Amino acid sequence: MPQPKLRPRDVTAQKRLSEALGQIGFAMPGSIVERHARCGKASCRCKADPPQLHGPYFQWTRKIAGKTVTRNLTPEQFARYQPWFDNARRLRQIAADMEALALGVAERTERWDPPS
Repeated sequence: MPQPKLRPRDVTAQKRLSEALGQIGFAMPGSIVERHARCGKASCRCKADPPQLHGPYFQWTRKIAGKTVTRNLTPEQFARYQPWFDNARRLRQIAADMEALALGVAERTERWDPPS
């Protein structure tokens, strides 16, 4: 079976992406949301004009067995795991770039029209 035609720049791009993938350490799935909130006290600073909301509160949300799970993180936990969340984002970007590169090669090789 014939192999797809790879241009030198395709091979270079694939190697660059593979090397970047090898540089990623631990990766945490999910997303982080930083929230600020009001409390129930009528005389609190969060009710002032302008309001000074409480927080930040960090919420980590991810899917486990198809269900959304949310965990609150302390500022210290958020700081400790922030590089892992950044790694997960970079991992997803590298995977998307690899897929786009492969699709481009396949479309060129098979002379498929790119989707409109």
